[in-house]
Amino acid sequence: MRKPIPNGIIGMVHLKALPGSPEYCGDLDQVERFAVADANALLAGGVDAIMVENFGDVPFQKEVEAVTISAMTRIIRTIVQLSPVPVGVNVLRNDPLAALAIAVATEASFIRVNVHIGAMITDQGLIEGRAAETLRLRDSLNSDVAILADVGVKHATPFDDEWSLEQEAKDAWNRGLADALIISGSGTGNPTRKEDLERIQLVVPDANLIVGSGIRHETVSDFSLASALIVGTAFKRDGRVENEVEVNRVRELCHSSMDRK
Repeated sequence: MRKPIPNGIIGMVHLKALPGSPEYCGDLDQVERFAVADANALLAGGVDAIMVENFGDVPFQKEVEAVTISAMTRIIRTIVQLSPVPVGVNVLRNDPLAALAIAVATEASFIRVNVHIGAMITDQGLIEGRAAETLRLRDSLNSDVAILADVGVKHATPFDDEWSLEQEAKDAWNRGLADALIISGSGTGNPTRKEDLERIQLVVPDANLIVGSGIRHETVSDFSLASALIVGTAFKRDGRVENEVEVNRVRELCHSSMDRK
């Protein structure tokens, strides 16, 4: 049975570098303050859900260390407690087991998995999907955390020469049992192609589709096929991903989304 997924606008909280990462500032309280400020700005602007990821932990690891899990659990629990809307977790580069553990411990509602099935070549090398382990762990934890799986994930190249967007979508939905499929542009902030959503809907018409990158207030209406839109860069000051979230930008885009469907 599919798990409930977030709908509407999902605003991103991009964590500053965490302990153990090269760019860590040495003050976890400060990292948490930045994260909470962004979460509050997203909520004040009217988002329908929040997703938190360790965006500042470059260069990313395939699977994260215990200190990353601990730091994310601390910060995400704080955000869950202040948020009246669902909160999700993405552990970069691709650690769905860590994300699921954090979500269960913090009472978050969903996780994003960049490579759920198959394999992709990335700047971390070859990343292989772990759908079987993720689904079995979720069952063993008796959890209702939803799995939002990327299809043709950004910042990656298919490993298989026979790869197609349609086939990965079918595999992620029918064999990987994802609760929703995320379709993105080629990189953070890059626009998602409306045509890609249409291609996927044709082969998996029952799938819940989510736009994963590149949304702007003027393009919101283009994605009526999607049940949710993930927004990060467009909410930041000057439209720069490294800056803080601005409430007015959030309000403008959330207002634009009201007439999307």
